[in-house]
Amino acid sequence: MPLYLNESDVAELLTPTDAIEAIEACFRRMAAGSVENRPRYRLGLEEGALAVMAAADLELGYAGAKVYAAFRDGACFAVLLFRADSPELVAVLEADKLGQLRTGAASGVAAKHLAASGASSLGIIGCGWQAASQVACIRAALPQLERVVAYCRTEERLRAFCEEHDAVPGESHQDPAGCDVVVTATTSRDPVLRGEWLGAGALVCAVGANDGRRRELDNVVLERSAFVCCDSLDGAKLESADLIEPVESGVLDWLEVQELQEVVAGDAAGRQSTEDIVVFKSNGLAAWDVAVAAAAVERARVAGAGREVA
Repeated sequence: MPLYLNESDVAELLTPTDAIEAIEACFRRMAAGSVENRPRYRLGLEEGALAVMAAADLELGYAGAKVYAAFRDGACFAVLLFRADSPELVAVLEADKLGQLRTGAASGVAAKHLAASGASSLGIIGCGWQAASQVACIRAALPQLERVVAYCRTEERLRAFCEEHDAVPGESHQDPAGCDVVVTATTSRDPVLRGEWLGAGALVCAVGANDGRRRELDNVVLERSAFVCCDSLDGAKLESADLIEPVESGVLDWLEVQELQEVVAGDAAGRQSTEDIVVFKSNGLAAWDVAVAAAAVERARVAGAGREVA
């Protein structure tokens, strides 16, 4: 019978390190060609949207889909996990925490492979749900980090975030932008990070905008970057205004954009110098959801967590 894991189950079963290991292995399988990933598509609802994204990971042995209904006042997420070799529904997972973890873990993998050696500071622009796992996962990937600087426009939220995550509050967007690793995790429609603010050797992880109408990075970020990568070129061409608009304006060419899987697999060099500015544009992949869901289910079986449903 299928296993049902709720949000609390997922949170208890998976650590940031677990999620990073699952996502890094997923990138390697993607590079080897054993994963088929379909970009997200959305259907209109009354004042909301239903999003669907699916992947088959034959080496891992699972296939699945994440479906979520998103509205202005919230969203509901679920992952269906199937066997890849038989008609079996393995599990149904509530997937808000899972999505937060896998997105943070992808930035952790990017930081592990693309941050400058000796990177000691992390800047986070945005203090919402996604920001928490960005800090936790990048800290797990870069244990040498000494300082986290955060900024968001709501003073009360900024203060609470900094207290919870042992971060220093910035006075403006420019303060976190001066760190060695800079994450944008916002819902802004207009750029929140200017390239002129970045220091030499910065790694930028842009994770907040994924609908083709919102940007977090200005063109100067891309102009200054020596290496630009994303999670999927197919997905980025559909929903990443942070790359689409610079390409349309001639600042960037799609031929210059690599996929992070190539770096993880050793097929692309990534950073060439400690002075290089590097960008990772993250939109989110169903393959990550399948990989992290599989990890959660395997741990749940051992721990006796969740409940079986008829």
